[in-house]
Amino acid sequence: MPNRSFITEDFLLHSETAKRLYHDYAKNQPIIDYHCHLSAKDIADDRQFETITALWIDGDHYKYRAMRAHGVDEYYITGAASPFEKFMKWAETVPYTLRNPLYHWTHLELKMYFGIDQLLNPETAEDIFYLTNKMLQTPEFSVRSLLKKRLVQFVGTTDDPIDDLADHKRLQEEDLDLMVMPSFRADKAMAIDQPEAFCNWINKLSAVTQMPILEWHDLIDALKQRHSYFHQMGCRISDHGLDQFYAFEYTEDQVNAIFKAGLKGDAIQKSEVDCYKSAVLHQLAIMDFEKDWVQQYHVGAYRNANSRMHSQLGPDQGYDTIGDSLIGADMARFFDRLNTENRLGKTIVYNLNPRDHEMVAAMVANFNEGPTAAKMQYGAAWWFLDQKDGIQRQLDVLSNFGLLPHFVGMLTDSRSFMSFPRHDYFRRILCNMLGAEMERNELPQQIHLIGKVVEGICYTNALHYFKLPLHV
Repeated sequence: MPNRSFITEDFLLHSETAKRLYHDYAKNQPIIDYHCHLSAKDIADDRQFETITALWIDGDHYKYRAMRAHGVDEYYITGAASPFEKFMKWAETVPYTLRNPLYHWTHLELKMYFGIDQLLNPETAEDIFYLTNKMLQTPEFSVRSLLKKRLVQFVGTTDDPIDDLADHKRLQEEDLDLMVMPSFRADKAMAIDQPEAFCNWINKLSAVTQMPILEWHDLIDALKQRHSYFHQMGCRISDHGLDQFYAFEYTEDQVNAIFKAGLKGDAIQKSEVDCYKSAVLHQLAIMDFEKDWVQQYHVGAYRNANSRMHSQLGPDQGYDTIGDSLIGADMARFFDRLNTENRLGKTIVYNLNPRDHEMVAAMVANFNEGPTAAKMQYGAAWWFLDQKDGIQRQLDVLSNFGLLPHFVGMLTDSRSFMSFPRHDYFRRILCNMLGAEMERNELPQQIHLIGKVVEGICYTNALHYFKLPLHV
């Protein structure tokens, strides 16, 4: 059958040992997705998506980039085309994603959610469109049901300090098997180099805290108030999206003068921007340490490279890319200062530029200390690197520079409720790698020993590292 899918039970598993590791130790582990961009409102509402396009394509910048590369007009990507037209354009693109991770993800998702065992292409697209839409109207395909299908036990959303977390509160008032926790993402507090947006955000922070923010210390007090509110709402994780680390020396007077100039819209020199960002990042890390949070640093993106399209469509539409900032020296200074002050908490660092793999893995290991195992984590393959080669490379580098059995595993970093097969993708790659090494006698041929490592990476390590009150 020419349109039969290639996704089998043993997809990506190329040895008998790999198959056993996956099926016995990885496949049925619950999912802890400790960093993503899913909507807490959609979960609280138990949203029912009307079309596969709304669920699967809208907002997916991976798919947007692929369709643009295939020559699809923007009208069918982010424009006013109908859901059917957009789906058909995606289906036309899919055969050309061969060897792109999208080809694997697309067919994994169709099979694991809808049981569709066909290749998506122009011949099958119309039937798949109407079949999936019909299924989406049933209770078995509401948002919560989609999460349950993939054994998702924990979701860590990404939330601005000014968010009221009302949807999280609604979720906490229900007796759910699923735990949804906010994460504190204060990037906009650092964006003094974007004066209009910065001033607007400061005004909103002032309103939500009911505190006038006129001085530097006012900003820190307001952030502390929101940090404490997030903590009360169950938050135990922060996240930072950085082009690089910031570790300038600063004084309170210096930062206060820069902050006040920023509020007035005055021109600020790059050295002053860096000084200000260093101060905010340092203070946020102290807040995390004092509340025993895990802090995450996603480092190395270059945002909005296509200024024309950014002006038309706004951010997060598929025009971000890999940056090439040198991040090592500032990362060392940033962590060393916190460590010298005895204020360095549990930390995960993700790099986007593959050039930085070994440097980041070696750097974070400088600051490990007991009693926490792998207190400093070299984070999972992220964004442009979360494909098969990138995952394998991250696992190899982590193994060479740290302790793989303590790794907290994969996350989706996604806005799509259909992205959770990426955990399965990661698990298959992990098991195939370890299984191959066992069969080559590069690892002991002790299936339970290696199986426990797999279980830890897939589930239990994250459970303990984030101190999640979940039922094991």
